Amino acid sequence: MAATGSPGRGLLALAAVLLALATIAGAGGAHALPHDWPALRVHVYDVAVRYQFYQSLGLLGMGMWLNSRTLGELPARMMAAMQKCRTSARVLFIAIVLFSGSLYALCLGAPRWVGVLTPVGGSLMIVAWVSFAFGVWRS
Repeated sequence: MAATGSPGRGLLALAAVLLALATIAGAGGAHALPHDWPALRVHVYDVAVRYQFYQSLGLLGMGMWLNSRTLGELPARMMAAMQKCRTSARVLFIAIVLFSGSLYALCLGAPRWVGVLTPVGGSLMIVAWVSFAFGVWRS
């Protein structure tokens, strides 16, 4: 089964967009958000921005690693491992949205129940990285 294209190309673009959004969120936090926010809210917002940056950089690394692989005719085991790495990247994207997105939403006045999504996102980050490690190991 021959695969064509760059397996990480879309991932690189997605990571770049997430990094741009993290930059915008960080600048917004520094310059546009209310200065009378309580310290805890500012801290939560900062955590959201930091984790979005860290995980988006990780997503960028995943894309670079996937792009460094040649996908011609690969054994089935290696194709399965590469697919696991791609799936890990998708899970990481969802994790970033859930974790940082829920923290941003809470800071901006969303109902408290939105906070349930934060640990789900954090757990998915761990799952994504462990899954990616296994995929890399197997490839």
